[in-house]
Amino acid sequence: MTTAPATPPAPAPAGASAPVDARVPLRRLAPLAAQHVLAMIAAPVSTVFLVSGTLRMPAGATASLLSAVLLLCGAGALLQSLGVGRIGGRLPFVMLPGGAATALFLQIAQEHGAPTATGAVLLAAGLLLAVLPLYARVVRLFPPLVMGVTVLLIGIAMIRVAARLVTGPDGTGEPRAVLLAAITVAATAAAYVLLRGVRRQTSVLLGMAAGTAVAVVTGLGDFTPAAGGGFALPAFLPFGTPRFDVLAALPLLVFSLTTLAEITGQTVLNSETVGRRPEPARDVPRVARADALVSLAGGLFGTSLMVTSAENIGIGRLTGVRSRFVTAGSGVLLVALGLATPVSRALAGIPEAVVGGSSLVVYAVIAVLGVDMLRRADLSATGHGTLTAALALTAGLLPLLAPDLYAGFPSWARTILGSGVVAGTLTAVVLTALLRPRGGRDADGGGDPPSRP
Repeated sequence: MTTAPATPPAPAPAGASAPVDARVPLRRLAPLAAQHVLAMIAAPVSTVFLVSGTLRMPAGATASLLSAVLLLCGAGALLQSLGVGRIGGRLPFVMLPGGAATALFLQIAQEHGAPTATGAVLLAAGLLLAVLPLYARVVRLFPPLVMGVTVLLIGIAMIRVAARLVTGPDGTGEPRAVLLAAITVAATAAAYVLLRGVRRQTSVLLGMAAGTAVAVVTGLGDFTPAAGGGFALPAFLPFGTPRFDVLAALPLLVFSLTTLAEITGQTVLNSETVGRRPEPARDVPRVARADALVSLAGGLFGTSLMVTSAENIGIGRLTGVRSRFVTAGSGVLLVALGLATPVSRALAGIPEAVVGGSSLVVYAVIAVLGVDMLRRADLSATGHGTLTAALALTAGLLPLLAPDLYAGFPSWARTILGSGVVAGTLTAVVLTALLRPRGGRDADGGGDPPSRP
């Protein structure tokens, strides 16, 4: 989100009440909470349809998965905003299904089956909980250079997956499907260019609505909502009993560790935005625990890892409303939407090519975020950052450009080297550690904490 330049408020003096803890009257809280929901709703909707289209799920299962995601987004917003003991940062966060994590979830599901992907989510969430006592050491492994390589590779891999929603599994697209996807991309871009402020955050959702409307009017696609109505709970273990395969889960396991760097950046930024003195040693583990626990629940209901979202931070800076009770209200609204079966069943009828077009935009943006993270690293000719990034990207792109390169290797090696995200990230981590100069500034460079992809 692009917001007007703003200077974060000064942290509240010790003993004073910070703006983050301010109570908001209900008549103001409801529209402010709805604003946060509108800013983030496109992400869970597009993510669910990407999973549904890639795994060829029927409309009823898609509706159930969307209900689960909305419920978990709401529960996560409540947990992060209000906090329970040492769980939740008590900051105005909302939660989303992570776009990068979804890409890895789908990669595992396509290569090893959906039950294995579900098991990978549970293992990754458990690993995040387990490493929190070592937070300070683990987060140093993922400076901006490593994070940039990881996110860029995830975005590139996901663009390939999203394209299959348009072309079909055989990679040969019908002209009408390609045209419908192009119209959706164009409508999304137009909404982003023409709208301002918080409304710009709905550009993906508006693009999907425009694509669906064109499909119905012109016959380029069908809009067929799933049958059913009323209120219902989502399906438990929709992909069956989870399978636990550590090697197959490696992409998500590595990614779960990288999220500690992202959580650190977002927690510090959010604290500064709402007028609370940043205390990463206390707050980051609390935010990460909530992420991990909601992700564990997500694995049981068919989702990938759930993550805190940066959209609401921009809204707080734009509007000046910094109370965590506003995002708690957003959580209540999301829970209500998740239980309202007609909403999810109607959304389940969106044409697949429309979802593909929207997904291409979303994951292209993730790739650009990776480029932006690399920009913060030291890639000057005098350091080792350029060599590290080049070799890491080579290791990560080879499995995409030459899929059979490791066909003759043992299965465990194919699992590691054949995943571009894992191969690239591990290469970046190892080279950063080996080439880091002793004393002085790290070769990977400093810069601001990365934002959440």
